[in-house]
Amino acid sequence: MSDKTSRIERRGLAQPRRLSRRTLLRGLGTAVALPWLEAMGPLARAATEGAKKVTPSRLAVVFIPNGAHMADWTPKEEGADFELPPVLQPIAAFKRDMLILTGLTQDGARAHGDGGGDHARSAASFLTGTHPRKTHGADIKAGVSFDQIVAQSIGGRTRLPSLELGCDRGQLAGNCDSGYSCAYSGNIAWRSASTPMAKEINPRLVFERLFASDDAADSAESKAKRQLYRKSVLDFALEDARQLSGQLGGADRHKLDEYLTSIRELEDRIARSAKTAEQGSPELARPDGIPKDYKQHIRLMMDLLVLAFESDQTRVATFMLANEGSNRPYPFIDVHEGHHDLSHHGGSEEKQAKLTKINRFHMEQFAYFLDRMKNAREGEGTLLAHSTVLYGSGISDGNRHNHDDLPVLVVGGGNGTLRPGRHIRYSKNTPLNNLYVSLSGKLGAPVESLGDSNGRLAQLD
Repeated sequence: MSDKTSRIERRGLAQPRRLSRRTLLRGLGTAVALPWLEAMGPLARAATEGAKKVTPSRLAVVFIPNGAHMADWTPKEEGADFELPPVLQPIAAFKRDMLILTGLTQDGARAHGDGGGDHARSAASFLTGTHPRKTHGADIKAGVSFDQIVAQSIGGRTRLPSLELGCDRGQLAGNCDSGYSCAYSGNIAWRSASTPMAKEINPRLVFERLFASDDAADSAESKAKRQLYRKSVLDFALEDARQLSGQLGGADRHKLDEYLTSIRELEDRIARSAKTAEQGSPELARPDGIPKDYKQHIRLMMDLLVLAFESDQTRVATFMLANEGSNRPYPFIDVHEGHHDLSHHGGSEEKQAKLTKINRFHMEQFAYFLDRMKNAREGEGTLLAHSTVLYGSGISDGNRHNHDDLPVLVVGGGNGTLRPGRHIRYSKNTPLNNLYVSLSGKLGAPVESLGDSNGRLAQLD
């Protein structure tokens, strides 16, 4: 391995236990960013000149399709002493980390004379706060989304300004909902009014993106050699890892070892899932490596998201568990009907019970993500304490297609800017966009207005 490819990019390593946050372990075509280590503390504090925050704030948005069964979502009690209803019970361990926000409305998702298309509008307006143009042609128009507003302000501090993930393929053309383009149903992140941010659904490609060198030629060569010799990205960076480990204290060496082990294990899981997909029956095979198992797919993507945050490769991410209007069945939880079909329950208790099972399944995966975030130590806190995690949908009751009283959670400490552990009920038709205006300032990307916002949302801190 040449000096060029084996060199650790670092500042201040001449003195033991001093390490830049931007340190990379380099190898042929790879660049492995590191988690927060104790050795980074002194330089981080010096860089912020005594500021209180030496850890970055992060934003993650997790989107669910087709609304929620609100009777099993909304707590009866307000304040801190609330009982978790059935849908929220899977995240009981995070009760003191969450804000349940009831009564918020996304007016941009309403018809406003455009007739049908509530699913497309609900996704397109969820973070943009705009009423999308009704078209299934190339002249799509929504607005800059909240996550991209934040990314435009703080994204330049990381290798990836933002990361967009999902489990369903997106389309930029076609009629997906009553005359609305598929671009609306399959995207919640918008860089401009006419440019949605395409999401990645293949775990293997996300992994390559996180650990590939910025040199495209080196990256291609590395990938080819790894496939030929069945090596991990870490195999190319072992020399740098050994050099770095010898300059760290015991706690940092242990954390570095755990971190590198988690990368190798994740890489192995992705490889196994890809192999299983390729060996499936012809009608189910996914030769591009996308897992057939939906739960496995979700968790791989969530692990990659946590890894991207932990290594500070991005501070802004969105994750669509499914495209809006998804009619995916859930036979593995004994729900064989399509999700969208069930959401039009017509008052059927049986269908509503199945909706609750789907909602709980999604919440169980969210609990997995929160657990990973809370167990990732960073400085004097955790990734979850330093993050703002928004979970919700642009539809409330799928049977009525209403866009008021939306299912919305905010989880995490927001780097000390939020006071979680409460259920807050707002007055009818309080704009969801007020939440975004409030959070944007807390994330270091202040805006005065977004969509129909009429102020900041009270009681968050």
